[in-house]
Amino acid sequence: MLWIILGCAGLLIGYVQAQDSTKSGPPGDPRQDMIKALAASTPHPSLGKEARVFDRLVGTWDCDYSFHLDDGSVRHSKGELLLGWILEGRVVQDIFMTYPKEGEKERRMGTTLRFFDTALKQWCIVFVAPQSNYLVTVQGGLEGDRIVLRGVDTDGAPIRWCFNDIKPDSFVWRGEKSRDGGKTWKMEEEHNMKRRSGTGAQQ
Repeated sequence: MLWIILGCAGLLIGYVQAQDSTKSGPPGDPRQDMIKALAASTPHPSLGKEARVFDRLVGTWDCDYSFHLDDGSVRHSKGELLLGWILEGRVVQDIFMTYPKEGEKERRMGTTLRFFDTALKQWCIVFVAPQSNYLVTVQGGLEGDRIVLRGVDTDGAPIRWCFNDIKPDSFVWRGEKSRDGGKTWKMEEEHNMKRRSGTGAQQ
């Protein structure tokens, strides 16, 4: 009788292990697993109409970056912007890239995470540019036909980031800073974005 019980137990253990193996599948590349888990194809239903604020910008954009320097000159760079939903559609992430200039080996990159804070009733944003040791947070949302985000720069000065002239295939992003507590504003960045063909405007 004992050997029958042991035999049945062995068969049961083997069956359970086989089922677990089927569920988990073969081990994959953890980096790819993370990317797959991170990405989301649509915004989460809980966002409701707030999803529209950034959902219409999902896609790939060709960028003409303009940086307004303190001496009055303007530095131009070409690059691209990739924007999409992550974390089950609760967060919008973008990746800003500028192409390497002549003599440079690396492109410059930064990333933004945006989520709608249901307690504050506004979008909260974190921007990170590791090559510049830069991290800043801003908050805001729709103001008329613009997206306006406000915060404080690393030097304590107020900043204002705006998405302007938003159309299905283009928009203009402007970054401004105030040195007098918000009475006047100086343009620091102005980026003209054109949607790349085939990335699908969100209507």
